[in-house]
Order: sequence, then structure tokens, then C-alpha cells
Amino acid sequence: MYDIVIVGAGTAGLSAAIYGVRAGKTVLVLEALTYGGQIVSSAEVENYPGIAHISGFEFATGLYEQAKGLGAEVRFLDVLSVEKTADHFQVITEDGALECRAVILATGAKNRPLGVEREAMMVGAGLSYCATCDGAFFRDRVTAVVGGGNTALEDAQFLSGYCKKVYLIHRRDAFRGDDWMVRSLQAKENVEFVLDSVVTELLGETAIEGVRIRNKKTGEISDLAVDGLFVAIGQMPENSRFSPLVELDAGGYNQAGEDCETSCEGIFAAGDCRTKTVRQLATAAADGAVAALAACQYINEKTGR
Repeated sequence: MYDIVIVGAGTAGLSAAIYGVRAGKTVLVLEALTYGGQIVSSAEVENYPGIAHISGFEFATGLYEQAKGLGAEVRFLDVLSVEKTADHFQVITEDGALECRAVILATGAKNRPLGVEREAMMVGAGLSYCATCDGAFFRDRVTAVVGGGNTALEDAQFLSGYCKKVYLIHRRDAFRGDDWMVRSLQAKENVEFVLDSVVTELLGETAIEGVRIRNKKTGEISDLAVDGLFVAIGQMPENSRFSPLVELDAGGYNQAGEDCETSCEGIFAAGDCRTKTVRQLATAAADGAVAALAACQYINEKTGR
């Protein structure tokens, strides 16, 4: 019987593990693939407080080693579901069931890909899913943002302060995001809208040199020379396997506020998998700390410790 089982070994999950073991709890972290989450693919992180420059891999490895060094157990197993019993939880994995007193869901969310050839190999070579993470690397250069929601508009707004030119590519002729942001971007001389268009090909051998786009109305094919491409067409949380116990919002995210408490007592959600407006390393780490301390308080109240 573990005190806390954490599902996911990204920034939120490993931060939760650190706080959990430091509070004297037995903690098991379960991860289907490898530790670190999305940040592992970032060549350089410059926006985490107190660390001026670090690669995503180094950052994730530091968290992993810190959690392990403090006494957290990590197993690389896929979690299939979570079940609630009378007084504890069963975490069902591909290798059987594990019992615990509290669960922290830190499964993150995957960036929705464009679905074009060579997309995965271009990540970190001019292609990014996080403008606030990587935008500063493209100062005085030409970039493009793909998307039509508020995230894409915010990314274009952010990049316009760094870049010589920003193309905003959207598959429709109107944006889903807020009108005031659209008007603000229209007023900027270095922002150009490319509407009714989709990216069909990434140009460049080892790094992004441009994108090939197709106009959905006319069928016209054209190329844009860009140094960086930022994809902002949504994220895909992986929470459906927990939905029988935990309520999800319309986007599939765990319904949990800043206290990280879900609709099921004893289950907490931390990081990108929960409902929130800002998804950054700093907020993921904060969620991990909050969720772990809340789980510890829940266990103490239940066990009288």
C-alpha cells in the first residue's frame, strides 16, 4: 500500500513526488514512456525562475534524479484506469493493480500535431509548440503561427514583439479567438494574416526554412520563407481513462482548480492535464507542490496521522 501514486513523470508529477516524499509519504510515480514530458524536446529553457539557461533534457533529468534521490519510486508502466474502493484506490496498470491512499493525475497533454511529413524531426529545429518558451530565439527573424484560437493569437502577439515578420496561418476566413486580439494584430505592421490556408509541407532539410501552404478555397499552392514555425492548433489531454471517477470539462481536461482537487475525493490533478489558463513549467511545478501537499493532508485526515 503506497500513500500516493502519481500518474505521469513530467514536471508536475516529479515535483509532486519531491513534495510527497519530503512530507514523509511513500510515493510511486508511474510513467508509460520516459520521464520529463514535453519539455524534454526543448533545446533550451530560459523562462524557469532561478535558472537562466538549461536544456529541457537537463531540466527533466535534474527533477527525476532529485525525486529518486529523496526516495520516490519510479516505474515505467502504462496506467489503464483508477478504481475507488471503500477506503483506498486501486491503480490498474498493464502489469496488474497497485493500491494507494491518494492519487495524483499528472498525465499532461499532447500538442495537437499538424500531421505533415517530417514534423517530429523538425521539433527543436525551427518547429515549436510553445511561443513563450522558444520565441526569443527568433528575434529579428521571420516566423509563422498556425492556428485560429486564442492561443494562436496570443502567440502571434508575443512573437510580434521579437520578430521581424509574423505570418498567422489559419484554415478558415475568421478566427475563433477574441475579436479584440484579432484587431490588435491587424494593426501591427509586422503581422500578416494568411487565411483559408493549411500547411501541407515543411521546407528545409535539417531545419525549417519555409512552409508550403494550400489555399482551401482556390487550391493555390504557395511557399512562405520562414525561420520558425509555431503550431497552436490545440492540445490533446489523455484523461478519458479516469473519467468514470473524475469529471472532465468540454475539452477533456480534469475539472480541478488552483487547489488541484478533482470531483473525486482523494484524487488530485496537476499540470497540463487540469483545467487552467497558463500551461508553463513554473505552473506545472507549482501544481505538483499544491497537489502533493493536498494529498498529504487528505491522507493525514483519513488515517489520523
